[in-house]
This record gives sequence, C-alpha cells and structure tokens, in this order.
Amino acid sequence: MTVSSPPRIGVLAIQGAYAAHASALAEAGATPCEVRLPEELATIDGLVMPGGESTTMLRFLEKRGFFEALQQFCLTKPVFGTCAGAILLAREVINPPQRSLGILDAVVERNAYGRQIDSAILTADTALPGGPLEMVFIRAPRISSVGPGVETLAQRDHFPTLVRQGMVLAATFHPELSQDRRVHKLFVEIVGAAPHE
Repeated sequence: MTVSSPPRIGVLAIQGAYAAHASALAEAGATPCEVRLPEELATIDGLVMPGGESTTMLRFLEKRGFFEALQQFCLTKPVFGTCAGAILLAREVINPPQRSLGILDAVVERNAYGRQIDSAILTADTALPGGPLEMVFIRAPRISSVGPGVETLAQRDHFPTLVRQGMVLAATFHPELSQDRRVHKLFVEIVGAAPHE
C-alpha cells in the first residue's frame, strides 16, 4: 500500500491573511506554500486566493501576465477564494463593476455589508458535517446570485456565503480567522480528489 503525499497548495501571497491560510492548510493536512509569481502556479496542486482589497489584487495580477496565467490555472486545478478572492473568481462583479476571472458562475456585490466597522462573527448551520460553523465577516462581499451548477453550502440572510462549483470553492467570510478547519479540510479534500498530471 502506497501512502500519497499531502497535496501542495499555494496561497496567493499578495495581501490579506495569507499566513493564516497557510497555517489552516497545514492543520488540514496539506503542504502550503506562498505564490507570488505566475510561474509558481506550475508547482502546486491547488490555490487559495485570500481576502484583501480586490482592486489592489487585480492591479498586481494584471502585471507580467499573472491574470491570464491564473485564469488558465483555475480552469484545470482546484481554487478557493475567500472574500476578495471570491470577488476575483466571480463571473460578474457589481457595486462597482470590475474585471474578474469569470470562473465561478455567480454575481458578487463588493462591500455589501458596509465598512470594516460593520464586520461580524456569526455562527450558523451549514451543509458541512459537524454542526454550526463560525463565520468571520470583514467588509464582506455578497453573492447575490449563482448559476445552476453552483452548490450553496452556507448562507447569511438567505444569501450564499460558501459555495462550490466542481473544483472551485468560494467564501464571503474568512475561515482562516476561525479555529474551525472544516472549510480548509473540504478544500484539501477537493484538491486530493482532483486529477493530477
């Protein structure tokens, strides 16, 4: 019997709590690494796109062909976007509109719950096993609609907060800031089940 090695999951280390994501991934059974260059995408099995400021992240990605390389990566490998990362994955971004990768069949509204002062920590039932999940919202976007191929795993005020579309996972909250590792474990499972070249 062969023991497979843990998946190598990159964390886009432009801004946001990428170190917290790396720790959460390690606790969930993956080997995390920071990704800052487009060529580093070839060395990983999956990618986490953390929170931050989506327009700042977009400006960084538009340099050196990173945006296009990331778009190609997301078409063939698992990707998990949280907060600003979820915005960048969306098919359409509103309030205000901005360019996105167009990978997740969803419409995402930026800063839908107000400024950072309006941030919240909520605990709610989800489709994940193990009881209610703590969700940390900081200047959170809102997923205002999803396509038929998108599964809603958690909600806030009847709007999706955690969704899955095949190998794409997106959250409007910050699971890396909670002690609960179920969301990161789900992504590690998605990466582990994905076809490897």
